[in-house]
Amino acid sequence: MGAVNTAHAGHDHHHHHEESWVSKYIFSHDHKMISKQFLITAIFMACVAVIMSIIFRLQLAYPGEGFAFTNFFLGDKWGKDGILDPNMYLALVTIHGTIMVFFVLTGGLSGTFANLLIPLQVGARDMASGFINMLSYWFFFLSSVVMLSSLFVEGGPASAGWTVYPPLSALPQSIPGSGAGMTLWLVSMALFIASSLMGGLNYVVTILNLRTKGMRMTRLPLTMWAIFITAVLGVLSFPVLLSAALLLILDRSLGTSFFLSDIHIAGEALDHVGGSPILFQHLFWFLGHPEVYIVLLPALGITSEIISTNARKPIFGYRAMIGSILAIGFLSFIVWGHHMFLTGMNPFLGSVFVFTTLLIAIPSAVKVFNYITTLWKGNIIFTPAMLFSIGLVATFIAGGLTGIILADSALDINIHDTYFVVAHFHIVMGMSAIFGMFAGIYHWFPKMYGKMMNTKLGYAHFWLTFVCAFGVFFPMHFVGLAGAPRRYYQYTEFPMFNGVTDLNVLITVFAIIGGLAQVIFIYNFFYSVYRGPKAVQNPWRSNTLEWTTPVEHLHGNWPGAIPEVHRWPYDYSKPGKAEDFVPQTVPIEAGEEEH
Repeated sequence: MGAVNTAHAGHDHHHHHEESWVSKYIFSHDHKMISKQFLITAIFMACVAVIMSIIFRLQLAYPGEGFAFTNFFLGDKWGKDGILDPNMYLALVTIHGTIMVFFVLTGGLSGTFANLLIPLQVGARDMASGFINMLSYWFFFLSSVVMLSSLFVEGGPASAGWTVYPPLSALPQSIPGSGAGMTLWLVSMALFIASSLMGGLNYVVTILNLRTKGMRMTRLPLTMWAIFITAVLGVLSFPVLLSAALLLILDRSLGTSFFLSDIHIAGEALDHVGGSPILFQHLFWFLGHPEVYIVLLPALGITSEIISTNARKPIFGYRAMIGSILAIGFLSFIVWGHHMFLTGMNPFLGSVFVFTTLLIAIPSAVKVFNYITTLWKGNIIFTPAMLFSIGLVATFIAGGLTGIILADSALDINIHDTYFVVAHFHIVMGMSAIFGMFAGIYHWFPKMYGKMMNTKLGYAHFWLTFVCAFGVFFPMHFVGLAGAPRRYYQYTEFPMFNGVTDLNVLITVFAIIGGLAQVIFIYNFFYSVYRGPKAVQNPWRSNTLEWTTPVEHLHGNWPGAIPEVHRWPYDYSKPGKAEDFVPQTVPIEAGEEEH
């Protein structure tokens, strides 16, 4: 460890030469700049996904009615007279899901906060490899460009749902979105996976090898534990999706039959035998379920940090929280079959997946109870970051409860592929992760940009977002319980779904208001970057190492030697101390008890 620090001590001498604008802002090796690049890219992609969702929500609420909004974004080809084309409907649902899961919640959340916080919180000059870190961002950026470019090809973007099941995704002649748009989707995901693997390996190596003196694993902030396990999950599971994507490309382009068997299109038997579309589902969900926790864990880690800081209390059950993160990471690999209860799975095997899925509720509940206990009788400071963190606890509980229903195969069979499933995963994964991301942005914005965001605008953003999130996704449970399948263009064709029309109108109104609420955040964010009040070094009176660095960024993080760590990161309101926080760099006094 001494050798590591010696090597790091000299690291900043290499960066005294003047950097050009290109090397500083575009091809930067500095983890702080790379985190900003991930964040800005993710914000742009999120705006695209929100616009898509409003377009298809208008169609579901008011089928057959024209909207200038739809025509403005889709033009006459896909939005003639303001009416959404049925083929583009499925494509928008597909690309919306893909962007939100991979480009916003995976790349945006992990890419931003892993890059920003790992060197700062473990006490390192930078990532283990600045060059690989830069490559990780640029593969992510290229992947985003390829995904967006698929919106402009002749047949439209991929239209097989964000899970891209064969045969729709394997046969270019299936539907318009199965052509060039699908190929671009697969190329984009291959680039994205390469980005995630480079980033994940860098994160793991940095946390394990570049911790400063005294920074034992049991003194790491919970954000670091969450990001560490997230990176391990990604490195182990993303290659499986890459293999599925490559095999799918072979099926599409070279006539192989990995996922195709005895296919007929328009009465014509195609020359495919021996493959299995179920194989693709196994490969996809073997990534797909760890992916839920790749999205969730960083948000939960960020929430642990913010709740403890703003409750002015030590986090309750630090080791139990670490244990729950490890348990969630392990169990996430043995639950993927619950997405496949309707594939003809052996009932005994189904019962095994029911058991492992219900088991994962235990470490999830540990986290929730620890958050609530940390909040209990705390001296709570309601910053916008704290509100979003408490909002995450609320969505995590609400979404988790419906997960118990979906985990049971006997119940899941009745509501599989209905809007109940959409409601569940949007609340438990989508909203919780988004709330964690917003919390992290509000909390670490002073560290990223040296400025403060407007608190009142933050409050308005939270309450509008929180109310609209439940306004959108809570009624969806009832649409699903009424039997309405997801991904249908309109329900007026089916008399039995007449009852869901009013609910769809309500959901759409909340979706539009919630979408507009994000304009407040975007204005607050970009205005504060340039015009916000200057931040002090430690605005939240926090204990972790990142707040010991100067407000002005420098490559290498600390101007002198890297500080040494003497205690865990949650010494808030410690009896006998003059202040209600004790930074990790303060030595343990004689007779003082260390947690």
